[in-house]
Amino acid sequence: MTISSTPNRRWSEDAIRRIEADSNRSADTHLFEIPVPAGWSVKVYLKDESTHRTGSLKHRLARSLFLFGLVNGWITRGMPIVEASSGSTAVSEAYFAQLLDLPFVAVMPRSTSAEKIALIEQYKGTCHFVDDPSQVYAAAEEIARSTGGHYMDQFTYAERATDWRGNNNIAESMFGQLKLEDSPVPEWIVVGAGTGGTSATIGRYIRYHRHGTRLAVVDPENSAFFPAWHNPGAPAVGGPSRIEGIGRPRLEPSFVPAVIDHMIQVPDAASVAAARHLRETAGLHAGPSTGTNLWGVWQLGAQMEAEGRAGSIVSLMCDSGDRYAASYGDDEWLASRGLDPAPAAALLTKLFEAGRWPA
Repeated sequence: MTISSTPNRRWSEDAIRRIEADSNRSADTHLFEIPVPAGWSVKVYLKDESTHRTGSLKHRLARSLFLFGLVNGWITRGMPIVEASSGSTAVSEAYFAQLLDLPFVAVMPRSTSAEKIALIEQYKGTCHFVDDPSQVYAAAEEIARSTGGHYMDQFTYAERATDWRGNNNIAESMFGQLKLEDSPVPEWIVVGAGTGGTSATIGRYIRYHRHGTRLAVVDPENSAFFPAWHNPGAPAVGGPSRIEGIGRPRLEPSFVPAVIDHMIQVPDAASVAAARHLRETAGLHAGPSTGTNLWGVWQLGAQMEAEGRAGSIVSLMCDSGDRYAASYGDDEWLASRGLDPAPAAALLTKLFEAGRWPA
């Protein structure tokens, strides 16, 4: 008996092939060793995720979410794709929706940077704005319902759409690129949490492969993730984040606290200062969430040095600072939001001069 595929099944198989072909044409992202304070034996590496086709770490997530939706039969020919996103995930999902000839709608806060909005529209996506950031979820669900579309829901599915055992995930890539270094198994991997998917993937990978590496998650002011990890079982309440792309007003389903060894709450102004410091010392122009990562990196590195421990720390350059020229790159814009990076910048200068975290 011959069983033929349905038109939807054939379309889905071709869609998966197109996404895999797109990935096959892509090279891995660079892992850069960046300058550290004089005299340090600790080495610091940044994995530059800004070099993906859509310019951010979220390219990996978007690809995984589309494949997850396709193999589950949730995405079919011509179906509108809807996402709740503050920017980078929407940019990447708009790219893959265009690749598959699917309409795409991004639901986002009105405060999202103009640069990210332009990128979404460049990939033929449509932006739907809400004034209250906490309303993005309900608005996305309603648009998907009313259009017969599929709500991608990155905040629920990020932690399960990526294969944490390997399959070229970001953790496997990091360890592969470190294998010829002096410290091929890092002491720490430091990442922020937007959905929680990246930290869940890395944390699970570390445990599955029995590495001695510890996972530190950095979190901006007001985010619900830090209190949820710090006080398990207590109500986790947060507010809108001033660091675009990370931090959430609520505890997201994709956040997995049990795989995290340490969390650091980072002042928002310090995130901006650390991103600017990276550009001055390493020539890498990164967005503010990379600065959040680095503020945690420098604290952990200083602690290792104070304890006489050598080794390496790895973190992520999440996206380019070009996306934030009119926001975090503008001193007047920062001042209007009560952000002054000068004190944190002075602290980093002292750290690099003395090699110790200033009291």
